[in-house]
Amino acid sequence: MKLFAELQGVLLIDRTVGSLFDAGVIRVLVVCTGLDALSRATTVRDPRVRIVVNGHPERGMFSSIQAGIAEAGDSTVLVLPADMPFVRSETIRLVADRSQQADLVVVPQMNHRRGHPIAIPSHLCRPLVSFSPETSLKEALRSLHVSPYLLDVDDPGILRDVDVPADLT
Repeated sequence: MKLFAELQGVLLIDRTVGSLFDAGVIRVLVVCTGLDALSRATTVRDPRVRIVVNGHPERGMFSSIQAGIAEAGDSTVLVLPADMPFVRSETIRLVADRSQQADLVVVPQMNHRRGHPIAIPSHLCRPLVSFSPETSLKEALRSLHVSPYLLDVDDPGILRDVDVPADLT
């Protein structure tokens, strides 16, 4: 499983969750397909982390986003795939702050390419959970007539995910 690949001696999932903590995030929801899938990760044992199981991941990525959003309560949600360990904590903080200040969906971009994390204000969480899980976040936001605020950043990590071991170099 790619989330257990090591980068400088740290598991990808631990590095990604750690970047959220370094950004000042006080609660992290990790959405997975089963609790045993995360047994090697150390950050998931942190009291600030809550595991959310998506029992039907075959429905697509949006179903995992919905599972996390449904558990988030009344707070801004940051969507950061666990296979994106290169996003700087400063960028995460900037995206979250902009979303909270303006009550907007915020998407970071670099060189006109959109990346992660995506910040979703709390007032959109309940409506997003009501969509079909087979749709996408982008389509659901469009149906709600929400245009994300594109935040220019200088962080190549917002675009860099890890799909194969070569992506770690």
